[in-house]
Amino acid sequence: MEGTVSGSGLGSVIVGVDGSQSARQAALWAAAEAVRRERPLHVLYAADTDGRALYLSAPTVERIHRAGRALLDDTAAALAQRHRDLSVTTELSRAAPVPSLHRCAGRRGTIVVGNRGLGGFNSLMLGSVGLKTVMGAQTPVVVVRGVDDGAETGADTGAETGAVLAAVRDEQDLAVARHAAREAAVRGASLRMLHVWHVLQSVGSVVSMLDDVEEIAAEHARRLNAVADRIREEFPALSVRAEAEKSVSVAGVLVEASRDADLLVMGGRRSSAGMGPTLGRATHSLLHHSHCPVELLPRNAGTSASAS
Repeated sequence: MEGTVSGSGLGSVIVGVDGSQSARQAALWAAAEAVRRERPLHVLYAADTDGRALYLSAPTVERIHRAGRALLDDTAAALAQRHRDLSVTTELSRAAPVPSLHRCAGRRGTIVVGNRGLGGFNSLMLGSVGLKTVMGAQTPVVVVRGVDDGAETGADTGAETGAVLAAVRDEQDLAVARHAAREAAVRGASLRMLHVWHVLQSVGSVVSMLDDVEEIAAEHARRLNAVADRIREEFPALSVRAEAEKSVSVAGVLVEASRDADLLVMGGRRSSAGMGPTLGRATHSLLHHSHCPVELLPRNAGTSASAS
């Protein structure tokens, strides 16, 4: 049964670093995630020198590479100090960050990025590299938000609420719920499946249709419970809670719910392969405002995912 799947079923972990505080927090989170999954961690620094070869002198290129190698060595040493048994590999890529991260992830790896890079100007904004990584991904991507650097206390990053939150629309999001269940299982956490439906989109603009709200609500709950029942069957040891809520702001409900979660798992858009060239409004809002890390799953042969 799916409930017996170990953390290795979640794939390897790849994190991009660039010297920013956000990337450091992402690396710390990624290391803890790799330990939970019992998988190695691959730390990548993308120098992007090949794409700028015509504009950079040889000494400048060497200086960039030297700084990158030093950053990788320092990061690996810091992670090894926290996680003695963690296998950490490092890579300096001469290519640009986004294609480098996608290449390292291969077909099953999980990419971890910070919520902003060195070019960020606001802690609420997702950096361009992170955004492009998400939009072009064919594997899961975690954007690390809502965590503090525990360097001074020695504690791991993360809210440690003991709960994983999954955004579920209907039966087509079974793969999203299953992935979230695996994440909860390796944490020893509970799973909260939250379905948020937009009341105005459901009943239309005709006032008389408001009489059908209860019937519509029951149908939404039925769809959610169908997924929850499958997860309970596949993960019998997991505590699963399923809730359906109506609102005029899907993103607002999910952002608020993220306060009480260690991780929010949701799917990419159903209308395109991968994440797609654009993100849905709710997804975009969560990547910018979630109070916990957000894991987005692409829509592909292995994942039938959706965006709210």
